[in-house]
Amino acid sequence: MPPKKGKKNKPGNDNDHLTRIAIVNTERCKPKKCVQECKRSCPVVKLGKLCIEVGPKSKLAFISEPLCIGCGICVKKCPFEAIQIINLPKDLERNTTHRYGPNSFKLHRLPMPRPGQVLGLVGTNGIGKSTALKILAGKMKPNLGKFDAPPDWEEILVHFRGSELQNYFTKVLEDTLKATIKPQYVDHIPRAVRGLVGDILKKKDDRSELEGWDCLDWATTEAELKHVMEREVGVLSGGELQRFAIAAVAVQHSDVYMFDEPSSYLDVKQRLTAAHMIRQLLEGESGSRRYILVVEHDLAVLDYLSDYVSVLYGQAGGYGVVTMPFSVRVGINAFLAGFIPTENLRFRDDALSFKVSERAEADDAKNDIMKSYSYPTMTKTQRRGKSQFILHVEEGGFTDSEIIVLLGENGTGKTTFVRMLAGLLKSDEQAKFEEEGLDYEASQAGVPDLNVSYKPQKISPKFQGTVQELLHKRIRNSYSHPQFISDVMKPLNMDNIIDNGVQTLSGGELQRLAICLALGTPADVYLIDEPSAYLDSEQRINCAKVIKRFIMHSKKTAFVVEHDFIMATYLADRVVVYTGRPGIEATATSPQSLLSGMNQFLKSLQVTFRRDPTNFRPRINKRGSQKDEEQKKSGNYFFYDNSDDNDDGDFDDI
Repeated sequence: MPPKKGKKNKPGNDNDHLTRIAIVNTERCKPKKCVQECKRSCPVVKLGKLCIEVGPKSKLAFISEPLCIGCGICVKKCPFEAIQIINLPKDLERNTTHRYGPNSFKLHRLPMPRPGQVLGLVGTNGIGKSTALKILAGKMKPNLGKFDAPPDWEEILVHFRGSELQNYFTKVLEDTLKATIKPQYVDHIPRAVRGLVGDILKKKDDRSELEGWDCLDWATTEAELKHVMEREVGVLSGGELQRFAIAAVAVQHSDVYMFDEPSSYLDVKQRLTAAHMIRQLLEGESGSRRYILVVEHDLAVLDYLSDYVSVLYGQAGGYGVVTMPFSVRVGINAFLAGFIPTENLRFRDDALSFKVSERAEADDAKNDIMKSYSYPTMTKTQRRGKSQFILHVEEGGFTDSEIIVLLGENGTGKTTFVRMLAGLLKSDEQAKFEEEGLDYEASQAGVPDLNVSYKPQKISPKFQGTVQELLHKRIRNSYSHPQFISDVMKPLNMDNIIDNGVQTLSGGELQRLAICLALGTPADVYLIDEPSAYLDSEQRINCAKVIKRFIMHSKKTAFVVEHDFIMATYLADRVVVYTGRPGIEATATSPQSLLSGMNQFLKSLQVTFRRDPTNFRPRINKRGSQKDEEQKKSGNYFFYDNSDDNDDGDFDDI
């Protein structure tokens, strides 16, 4: 959050301790549809100075930051809420790295990558992480805030003189650094890349020849792509696209590797494999000279993957500030606490904590008046070309006002299971009964007859109108209901994007819209597939609270497929664990308690988790560490309580 306002000073006063920036939202500012309330109400304009310039033919309002006194009247008067006036510490002005234009986003400082190490970046969406990656990749020239008269490289090098970035940008200028970026939105890859997976990877692979080893075989084996080498990129699932993108970057000979959210769509096992694969890029003689940067919102993976962390704070869409690098644990905890100790600055009012669900802790105290459902043992065989997949479902049940998290690797039938419960797919037993002319429903008392609302894993918007038009078309009754507005719309900040075109939304905005549409559809069971994709850490906790509150108030049931371990433990009342061979044959257990289910799941992965004693976030123990060995011997792969004060499962704690 911005520093508190002090006494107002005269505009342009050099003794002013605050620097103001004015942000005008290009999507919201519509001068032709208003009477220029911002200009009419500005006290500086009334004094005859051009603080705000806007006319009937203007496309955007222009606000002069040196003349602005920070009164905030224009912010309140704007009918479209298009203006932000933000006060910044004046010290940041000397560290401005880039600004896109007048009244637009501003980035202060840059992350400092180090050769032979992984730098993790953590921060909210819209805070400048992607901008920083573009600058460090040499795809964008930093203008040091001088967008009207961009500096030359000599001035840029002088600006970064004395820091590690001076040598880095010298190499960029001499064109001796090659940077490769794994894009954030992997579901957009099929639009830009067409062909067979194997052919594309062979074309990308230049490490095998330059480094003298079979890099392609290593990448396809580690990324589990052997079985899709002959498939078209356009038919790959979300997880397969993510692994393909990581492999496509890993086989290229580069000096700088950048991974923007490499864990999206991947299950827990695949996330750890991807993290190990990224770290392997640092092995060997050439690896010690490589730079690796990773943007990741799954804090457990970021913790496991990084050597050090830079925190980005500020105001989304307004400005972003990059901190100096911290050790992994200190950096992530500083972000969650909302306080940067080295700068003595608080950027968030409330600290984020990851205590497990209170309902999960009181699972045995369920009220008898809750409506319960049961389902019998079922089997589903699905033909997939020449192969087939068999899902075995153990007998179980669930109640309303309950959230059940489905834990398992991709390809084990999690979505198939819920679609069977919802009646969208027929089990083998039901199909056999119908072939014989028998009534399966009558013979299997207790099989629920339920309506389902489904939020898919992959979100591909086709609607051409605005968010408000889509909400009005799809969930007209819900999105205008006061309870839905307070429980879902406001916490998901839908007001901020209500007038935006659906086609222009970012990945995180699309995710929030998809969750809103799914919860707004009347149903008995809500299937929510990976609600955390593209959301930052703050939004994930907020999203989890929205889902939990909605399910409790509406007295419905939710089945959530979630691979972010922190979010899964926060949401789960009970869990269903999937075992078996992905894509071939798998078994879904009966719903069980969070503790027993997590232990069973993590034991199958041979991974142990502990909890940070400060904020209780789950942390992956380094394989072979003292804590890892102790927990495996005791059988406690997952700590359910928050009393884990012996925090020795990581190397950066020493």
